[in-house]
Amino acid sequence: MGRLDIGDVSGYYLHAAELKAEKTITLSDYIAQANREAIHAGQPFGCAVVKRRMKGVADGYVVRDVATDCRLMNRFRDAEALLKEHQFDVWYEHDQTHRAALNV
Repeated sequence: MGRLDIGDVSGYYLHAAELKAEKTITLSDYIAQANREAIHAGQPFGCAVVKRRMKGVADGYVVRDVATDCRLMNRFRDAEALLKEHQFDVWYEHDQTHRAALNV
């Protein structure tokens, strides 16, 4: 809470997460708050976890701005390239596992 708030929940890997469950959704405010809190928390990414009304938390949304999403995707790309280069078999199994999840 306050000027140096670090987010509402810890343990959301690499993120300061701002949790919201409000009648009126204002994404720009949520993202601005999450990005400020990421800086305070020393995390590279901020996001808002927004609960849908009359739905469970799992039916909600994780929202970040496009600039943050691009940085996150670039990090994933670079990490996968390193894994693929240094441990191809591990990368291949990891890739297949996550591709199979699309068919669930």
